Amino acid sequence: MSASTTDKAASQRPRLGRDFSQLWWSAAVSSLGDGATIAAAPLLATRLTDDPRLIGAASVAVTVPFILFGIPAGLLVDRLDIRTMMVRVDIARAVLLSVLALGILGGWGGLPLLYVCMFLLGVGEVLSRNAAQVLVPFITPQAGLATANARIMAAQEAGTGFIGPLLGALMFGVAVALPFGVDAATFLCSAVLVSRIRGTRPIEPAPARAGMLSEMLAGAKWLFSHHLLRSLALISCLINLAGNAMLAVLVVYSGKELHLGPFGYGALLACQAVGAVVSSRFAPALTERLGREGALVATAVLIATSETILAAVPSVYAAGAALAIFACGTVTWNVVVVVLRQTLVPQHLLGRANSVYRLVAWGGLPVGAAAGGFVAAEVGTRAVFGAGAVAMALVAVALLVGARRQWITRAEQSTEQSTEQSTARDTAQNTARDTEQAPRPADTD
Repeated sequence: MSASTTDKAASQRPRLGRDFSQLWWSAAVSSLGDGATIAAAPLLATRLTDDPRLIGAASVAVTVPFILFGIPAGLLVDRLDIRTMMVRVDIARAVLLSVLALGILGGWGGLPLLYVCMFLLGVGEVLSRNAAQVLVPFITPQAGLATANARIMAAQEAGTGFIGPLLGALMFGVAVALPFGVDAATFLCSAVLVSRIRGTRPIEPAPARAGMLSEMLAGAKWLFSHHLLRSLALISCLINLAGNAMLAVLVVYSGKELHLGPFGYGALLACQAVGAVVSSRFAPALTERLGREGALVATAVLIATSETILAAVPSVYAAGAALAIFACGTVTWNVVVVVLRQTLVPQHLLGRANSVYRLVAWGGLPVGAAAGGFVAAEVGTRAVFGAGAVAMALVAVALLVGARRQWITRAEQSTEQSTEQSTARDTAQNTARDTEQAPRPADTD
């Protein structure tokens, strides 16, 4: 490639700006600590019990808030200042993890405390992730949305799936409480970084409140009336169910069938992160090449392949490759659907529509974790992977049918037409109102 071609490609890359850099560093730092907790929490559970159902319950605890608080969280995001809320949530999570670390050091950090802390961390995650996704379109140019989302996902996956789990497993071996204390410190750093973001959502005059329930239902009504996003939410639910069932029993599988210790388990999670980082780097280009419909079909095929490998080949190397393939699929899926939500949903409904989408999509996480634990206890962990492979094969077929019908392109065209009609209607109403309010000539005798 010539120097002029390289310079031209570099000039075409969207400049994401200082505010995005602060958000990116916040995601990177906090994800590093989260990765340590992701590795340490199930390891702590295995020290406290050998029952796969109780071990899987830790994953259930951290994901069930997505169901209970998804819609209220979206309403808060639409009503409150996003930046301030993210700072306060990070500080609260830092305090929470400090309590867990102190409980472990004091000898009263048993399963109940672990479940409570994981549940409250899940509540914070619901608020923080929704707020961050709503904030991105306001601090980055629209042309850079795919790149911005991909970079944030790369930082999150590198932290939660690669560097963090390795460090978490190492720190767990040194001192059980150490990874949780480090996670608390990273949330404090994240709060400082977010507080330095200058841009945020424009503050608009508060409309007449129709009541909390009516406002929450407005996002649900809009989302469920949109065929494309409604369908993607349901498919995401099934993907999350199969994926989290696999991840919930992975620690059991790595110990009993692959004979890995804590560090080996962390290394296995790192393979997932490697795939995610690679995928986030190339996902925007892959989406342009295959089209968004084709990219979604490819993600389902990749996830089905990863589950098949785990079910059929009980090998450490095969498991590492399967997790990398799984991450490639999930990150590419996220890049496509997050940008679709950010561009198709009206800005004043984005928080609530996001929360409803997540309620449906992430509702599969606790169900998958619970189901994975029970199936593993009764039949074995490889049966969990086999069931996931079958489910994802069916998803791939459904997505292929949608791709042949160009459902994303048609949905975008329909949204553009609706927006143009709405703009024309609002303009006409404003013109009529101005005419009515114009001063009339004085009456004559």
